[in-house]
Amino acid sequence: MKINATEIRVGMILEYKDDLWEVLKTNHVKPGKGGAFAQVEMKSLIKNTKLNERFRSSETVEKASLEEIKYNFLYHDENDFYFMNPNSFEQINVSKDIVADKAKMLTENLEVTISFHNDKPLSILLPNQITCIVETTDVALKGQTISSSYKPAVLDNGLNIQVPPFIESGDKIIIDTRSMEYVKKI
Repeated sequence: MKINATEIRVGMILEYKDDLWEVLKTNHVKPGKGGAFAQVEMKSLIKNTKLNERFRSSETVEKASLEEIKYNFLYHDENDFYFMNPNSFEQINVSKDIVADKAKMLTENLEVTISFHNDKPLSILLPNQITCIVETTDVALKGQTISSSYKPAVLDNGLNIQVPPFIESGDKIIIDTRSMEYVKKI
């Protein structure tokens, strides 16, 4: 499907130069002189290389036609992560390279969306928010301003994030999977 260069967003998969590219960063620039353009940083899903490309706003690019299916995470071993389709109970395995840094946020039965291109898994999309338990965190100091001070915390999945001073070890919190930031306490 052809899309205008101004419609390119982070996370999209594009077909460009006989390869599939995941958009990592995009910056739409409107200079005072000359036409507007989109500066796009992309990563090849096949060759694992990066590319910075500039598209004029009048150009069109091919958005890859992907099939997105919901799966539940089951378990992982040294090389693969295993998921099950909740409707058909079909199980698939996805390589560690595709899951990458999202592996720490996967918990048993977590529902994720897996994107396929020609029946080959390309990427995994986590829910926007997940629940975690704070394993350890520093003690809040009296007199610190609550609004601007955050303290480091280690979560049950091994992630290190910043949390407000009122969060203590053992608290359940919700974090945003896109920005890896604290959202709220449960």
